[in-house]
Amino acid sequence: MDAQRPVTRIALIDGNSFYCSCERAMRPAYEGRPLVVLSNNDGCAIARTQEAKDLGIKMGAPWFQIKHLADTHGLIALSANFSLYGDLSSRMMNVIGQFSPLQEIYSIDESFLDLTGVPGTGREIGSEIRQRVRQWVGIPTCVGIGPTKTLAKLANHLAKKMPRLQGVCDLSGLATADLMRAIRHVPIDEVWGVGRKLAPKLQALNINTAADLAQADWRVMRDRFSIVVAKTARELFGESCLEWEEVPADKQQIMCSRSFGKPVLDLQDLEQAISTFTSRAAEKLRAQEGVTASILVFIRTSYFRNDPQYSGGTVARLLTPTDSTASLVQAALQGLHQIYREGFKYAKAGVCLLDLATQQQADAQRTLFSSGAVVDTSDRSALMAVLDGINQRYGRSTISAASSFAPVDAVWKMKQERMTPAYTTDWGQIIDVWK
Repeated sequence: MDAQRPVTRIALIDGNSFYCSCERAMRPAYEGRPLVVLSNNDGCAIARTQEAKDLGIKMGAPWFQIKHLADTHGLIALSANFSLYGDLSSRMMNVIGQFSPLQEIYSIDESFLDLTGVPGTGREIGSEIRQRVRQWVGIPTCVGIGPTKTLAKLANHLAKKMPRLQGVCDLSGLATADLMRAIRHVPIDEVWGVGRKLAPKLQALNINTAADLAQADWRVMRDRFSIVVAKTARELFGESCLEWEEVPADKQQIMCSRSFGKPVLDLQDLEQAISTFTSRAAEKLRAQEGVTASILVFIRTSYFRNDPQYSGGTVARLLTPTDSTASLVQAALQGLHQIYREGFKYAKAGVCLLDLATQQQADAQRTLFSSGAVVDTSDRSALMAVLDGINQRYGRSTISAASSFAPVDAVWKMKQERMTPAYTTDWGQIIDVWK
């Protein structure tokens, strides 16, 4: 029976320099040119093309330090356009999902796929995935295949590092000796789940490569480090230990915060920012069908300025859990008024929804400790559904809390002077092919 069982094949597909590739998909003229995508407020590089890496630009490099490369080497720098990246990610994942019924979307640019029993060799399937995503979405990808998730991730790493593999590396179906030979040159700090802090501790035990960890006694790894390291060792040896998560788990907290483009002094500006952040957090809360009665509100000055420093935060509580934007904004503003102090130059603010629960859990809690009947929330839910539907169809903040209304150039809004249009999510900014 075992001889007839198909070889387990797990693929990890990811978009190469994903944010940069999204920009290039909309602007093919950027192909072959050094390009970086900048963080919020255009502060530092958060994505780089290979041409930008070849210029010596490190991840996280401050824009003011690399700005001169725009004149000397034609470096292109763009503000992060997350609407575009999210939309192209969704399209890419839909294409990848056509190759297997079992898919786990791991991040905005990574997806695991179970290819066990799918006809064709790993190279054939991987090459077809790459070709279809490139043709249909415009994003270049790499495909790593292995008998476990960790080996699939490692195979993806090899596919990127070794040009002769042409973007596809298949480690499935290898004998143990062949597998160890294939991974013996991968440094331990590049293994998924190890990282820079753990690597020196493993190296102290003469575990320097992925093959070394695969052949280490997993019981020793568990006792000296953690169960996570033990699972990583077993996965590298070809024993599957990580479960599939087809549906992402609901978040236990929802955070929405932002550094401001300019220092903010006025309470009114902070009210607009906090109202906006709370409205967006409430949308995310409703998307996972949750409710909350606790919301953390915080503001702070910049640690990097020689100004008087202040940091304030409080948890605002509601009598009953809710997903209503109006109720959450009201509570958040009350919290803001408690912590606001005049005379400081605020650099960041945010909210975090805490103690998330489902409406059913909230109803059960209320009936257990109170004598009152369960509150009928159907009208509120219907209103919020209409609000979310309109904003989804006609654009974010088409309908929003009055306290969040702010001019386009409000001081608290992010500095995104280099952002490209929302080509795929806004009819008014759709790309012109012919005029």
